[in-house]
Amino acid sequence: MNKKETISLWISIFAGIFAAFLIFSYTQEKTKEISKIFGKQTTVVVAKQVIYEMQTVQENMIELVEVPEKFVQPGYARQIEDVVGLVALAPINKGEQILTNKVILPGPETGLSLQVTPGKRAISIPVSKTRAVSYLLKPGDRVDMLVATDLNLGTSQKRYIKTLLQDIVILATGMRVVSELPRLQEEVGGEVYIKNLRKEIEFDTITIEASPSDAQKITYLLSTDPQSIFFTLRHSSDNETVILRQTELADVLGAGLNRAPAQGRPNLNR
Repeated sequence: MNKKETISLWISIFAGIFAAFLIFSYTQEKTKEISKIFGKQTTVVVAKQVIYEMQTVQENMIELVEVPEKFVQPGYARQIEDVVGLVALAPINKGEQILTNKVILPGPETGLSLQVTPGKRAISIPVSKTRAVSYLLKPGDRVDMLVATDLNLGTSQKRYIKTLLQDIVILATGMRVVSELPRLQEEVGGEVYIKNLRKEIEFDTITIEASPSDAQKITYLLSTDPQSIFFTLRHSSDNETVILRQTELADVLGAGLNRAPAQGRPNLNR
């Protein structure tokens, strides 16, 4: 390459750099002008697709975009995690900003169906203080279900205790559901009252999640003897299934129960 070609090359390089500088300067100037008119850029959450009413918002349905401050709508969501897992109260169109008044935590207002695992069923069971761990159960807890039932009749009647289901999730205790809003609006006698659900300690039903076949078994028990169902509470990290045989009176009082003394009373000494 001769001297003339080298000079031409350098001139072309500098011309390209200068042109890029002019474009950058022009872009920056226009950006400043737009910012003066519409405000600075703000990050908002928008819908990547149509989100239908009562549909749970998933991460792949939304994205973060920057829009001029003038076009930011009141109550906009700022972060992806602010809306993931919430439920749309009204349809949200593709490209529309996600507003906090258009989404809500799953709770009494959204119903329970959104929290039931596909393939499972929700079923409610009447409980009492002694059969529901002194009302210390709460939505999201995992429990075992025990059944106390009598077999045979007359002198041959025996009571058996059987662990029917293990590691089942509680979806609701009374009106309290998983991820609920802490308040519920009620109308009584034409007046509106706000009930604080967190203070609703006592309840007369719990709603659990069960397979269709287990739901049939539970329904059978409910239709014959609903007082026969008891619950025990698990640690939240305990998912072990324990193999248990049914329990009868001899297991509780000991083997000596089967050896009746002369007076006809059970011998409770082993």
